[in-house]
Amino acid sequence: MQHSQAIVYHRHGDPLEVLELVDRPMPEPGAGAVRIKLLAACVHPSDFGKVAGSYGRLEHLPAVAGREALGEVEAIGAGVTGVALGTRVRFPEAGAWQEYACCQAAALELVPEGIAIANAAQSFINPPTAYCLLEKLMDLPKGAWVLQNAGNSAVGLCIIQLAKELGYRTISEVRRESLEAPLKALGADKVVFSGSGWHRQIEEITAGAPLALALNSVGGESALDQLRALSAGGTQVTFGGMVRQPVRFPTRELIFKDLRLRGFWWDSWVRENGPKASREIVGRIHQWMREGRLQLALDQAYPMDQYKEAISRAAAPRLGKVLLAPDPKRLAEEA
Repeated sequence: MQHSQAIVYHRHGDPLEVLELVDRPMPEPGAGAVRIKLLAACVHPSDFGKVAGSYGRLEHLPAVAGREALGEVEAIGAGVTGVALGTRVRFPEAGAWQEYACCQAAALELVPEGIAIANAAQSFINPPTAYCLLEKLMDLPKGAWVLQNAGNSAVGLCIIQLAKELGYRTISEVRRESLEAPLKALGADKVVFSGSGWHRQIEEITAGAPLALALNSVGGESALDQLRALSAGGTQVTFGGMVRQPVRFPTRELIFKDLRLRGFWWDSWVRENGPKASREIVGRIHQWMREGRLQLALDQAYPMDQYKEAISRAAAPRLGKVLLAPDPKRLAEEA
């Protein structure tokens, strides 16, 4: 009997402690369904939050870890038409860290040809998040400045590239000076460094132009610096909390500059706007990828049995996404 490897957890806790690699029976597609073979799965901070039990949406236990991945159709159930073997699709979101899964053919999210595995595997969450942060929350004029922290994060790298496509200019805060060159190579307009007091030179950085939007995925002192830098009437959007410190705000800035604070979560946006709207955004992301206008960095791909090494690497400073892949060599061949 064929088996499928899966990385599962039976209780919430530290991913390195509660996750385990198990063999499961090979799933067989029923009528109207297909079986999907995993090509590559992302290792996200949100995956760790789900396993730990701290994320905004949790799975029923026991559960397979992971939520974003690319696969290809490997078997087709009775009554399925219009889907060919080998078609690349989004791997089912509920449990992406497994070699095989079945889903209804009508629910498939197709991925167009001409996109490398490592890019396509990352296309369903972070790039749409970046797009919404830039386009769906405020009506920014062309040429507007956008400030972000964690400019070297997966979302940060998308923001830099998409802002350039959409006609905005970016100020990206990072912790290490060695990141300035690679970020500017992607199109970053300005790169500033944490703890340097850059917010006191914001008018010099923008040449006196207003700063209306700040994107915060860090929290703590970095979020506070953003509020100090924002122009009157500006908005800070929080969509992450990497340092696990609260977003604090200076009362004086909030009152006299009339600042606005709000949050964003891609999952909520999809629920509120529906699958058609979200697929339209992902389709636009895929088009940019096919045209070479959006490239997502790969740090390293690990085989399934090295998931602990992948988790440790994903928690370390890096530039690019960590992936799990049954066949990492195949990713390298398409790079």
